[in-house]
Amino acid sequence: MESIVQPGEINCVYTHYDRMIMGAVNPLEKTLSLPNYPNLRAEYFLERREIGIINVAGDGLIVVDGQWFKLCKLDCLYIGKGAKEVSFSSENGNDAAVFYILSAPAHTTYPTTFMGLKDAAKVDAGSPATANERTINKYIHADGIKSCQLVMGLTILKPGSVWNTMPAHTHDRRMEAYFYFDLPEGQRVMHYMGEGNETRHIVMKNYDAVASPPWSIHSGSGTCNYSFIWGMAGENLDYTDMDVVSITDLR
Repeated sequence: MESIVQPGEINCVYTHYDRMIMGAVNPLEKTLSLPNYPNLRAEYFLERREIGIINVAGDGLIVVDGQWFKLCKLDCLYIGKGAKEVSFSSENGNDAAVFYILSAPAHTTYPTTFMGLKDAAKVDAGSPATANERTINKYIHADGIKSCQLVMGLTILKPGSVWNTMPAHTHDRRMEAYFYFDLPEGQRVMHYMGEGNETRHIVMKNYDAVASPPWSIHSGSGTCNYSFIWGMAGENLDYTDMDVVSITDLR
């Protein structure tokens, strides 16, 4: 999903992998409202869905059925099933917010919940020696913000590190989506997909997103350090539910 961030627009992509919707909202001077897409065949977007939102740029505001939430960079908001009106705006159009959104079907309602970066569960992983030193920040997960099936967080690579999610893995009971950001102009990430013994790569730039089916690995290496949002939907919320593919078995 290339160039989903467009000034003054909401852009969403629907995938049949666990019915996930991936999208981005980049409000400038005008407030943007979450639309109701015809293919949802619902009275409103969140009639049978939940949504996770992370801001990756300037300060922004989200209004959920009249309740205001301010999201600074790397803050997260979860909105549960049944919220009827959701709107997005930037505090400063010259330093606009960029909201990345993930939405999955929901069978019950969990409360709308805000979580700042400082309150996210943090896991330090990797090392400089293997060029994958990174901090994993978990927002929507079994021990964090409650959801029906959505799992969401972000990973920040340290300077000098370029590999994410290595060793690679699959998880047959859920799909996963990545959104790359804070990748400088002129730099790229090679995102690897496919079965472990027959991988392919996609060249990704800043603000590109990609959806991986359950049978596929999802890993990447960049020409410099970067950050990415990961999100999953499926029948299992257990973050550690994965089948590791040994580095020596990759082809």
